[in-house]
Amino acid sequence: MAMGAADIVPGVSGGTIAFITGIYFRLLEAINAAPGAVFRELFRGRPKAFWQACDGTFLSLLLAGILISVVTLASAISFLLDEYPIQIWSFFFGLIVASVLHVGRQANHYRTFLLIPLVAGIVVAWWISTLSGGDLNPSALTFFGAGAVAICAMILPGISGSFILVILGMYAPVLAAIKTFDVAVLLLFMSGCLVGLLSVARLITWAFHKYHDPVLALLTGFMIGALNKVWPWKETLSWRTNSSGEQVPLNEVSISPGAFLDLTGLDPQVWTAVMMAITGFALVLLVEWVGGRNQNTEPRPASDNAG
Repeated sequence: MAMGAADIVPGVSGGTIAFITGIYFRLLEAINAAPGAVFRELFRGRPKAFWQACDGTFLSLLLAGILISVVTLASAISFLLDEYPIQIWSFFFGLIVASVLHVGRQANHYRTFLLIPLVAGIVVAWWISTLSGGDLNPSALTFFGAGAVAICAMILPGISGSFILVILGMYAPVLAAIKTFDVAVLLLFMSGCLVGLLSVARLITWAFHKYHDPVLALLTGFMIGALNKVWPWKETLSWRTNSSGEQVPLNEVSISPGAFLDLTGLDPQVWTAVMMAITGFALVLLVEWVGGRNQNTEPRPASDNAG
């Protein structure tokens, strides 16, 4: 459910939640095992063997939590971001800062050359966070393609799939489809997600097995660069009209709390923001502790045992 809530918010990655809860690599292995298990087991009439091979109980529970969270929290999170933007973005800022520390500690060996992928990740994520959201006229192919691209980001810690949808101009149409439960549109989007997921999960798994520490450094850089997107105080440079006829920010830049006060005349609520950031930071530490306990007590998935 936490992954679903994170994936709704532009700037926060569900992959980060998976990483800090200790299920990230199990998720990758289960996704990678699924296509082969379909041909080896399911098509041969062995559903139980298929279920075990792809860690079906784990995947089904995870998917159920994500879907429940997305459907139930889509409107609530949109409301909170509109009504309490400084507090909510500060909370997300704290989440990501703690996640940076968590992911950075997973490296096996700290070497100077890891600064190269770290800096590259920071630069790429920072650049992505400065891009303006686009406006598309959604078609069936557009929803399918948006799903394929967004899921690739959603599974990467530090890269927000929902923010990729904002850049593509598809965030509002997808959120509207969720709110109205437009089955046809959602099936197209989910089909694109499935294709993208099966492709990127295998690539990420290979990269981790082959280049563990450089990949971690790159992902850490992604999360550091993403902090620009969730900075609580923004100056809006341009606006756009969304599909509901509302004026929403198109291009924003991060500014200091003092500059925010001078620009808007509104209270920057610095102390409230700090407390919310600390709350987000502490929540990650709590989730990390719970995830560590689960990792120590849970049996290894069938896909790992088979390997």
